[in-house]
Amino acid sequence: MAREPVPTWCFALVVVRLGRRVLLVHERKHGQGWYLPAGRVEPGETLRDAAVRETLEETGVPVTLDGVLRVEHTPSPDGSARLRVFFHAYPSDDTPPRATPNEHSLEARWVALEELSQLSLRGEEVRELLHHVLSGGAVHPLSVLTPEGWPWQTA
Repeated sequence: MAREPVPTWCFALVVVRLGRRVLLVHERKHGQGWYLPAGRVEPGETLRDAAVRETLEETGVPVTLDGVLRVEHTPSPDGSARLRVFFHAYPSDDTPPRATPNEHSLEARWVALEELSQLSLRGEEVRELLHHVLSGGAVHPLSVLTPEGWPWQTA
């Protein structure tokens, strides 16, 4: 018997690190809290491309991805699912974060862990994730996330 595919919403989230600071976005939506650069993957787009695009749109900062922090897959009772991939990145150049609102966010800024208490965060997930990254938590190679059919590499 044929089964229906599981409709899945895919999201890319990015921790952009510059020394002991990370790039956060003052969101236009979701209660206008501070969060990671993040967004939904568009049709035909890879997760990596979505991560780079969303970061640039929301912050104005071009980035280079250098790892994967975590992959989450969350099925819903309605039969759909959400897939979130958390990337680690660094700025590609010295472009400052965007300080004026646009259609994607209100502003972006570099923030140290001790400054988080001064911001209205979207949720505690931000603090937990940044603490993990800034305290040396695991960053997995980008190669853990590849398109279907790519050749297997041996080390």
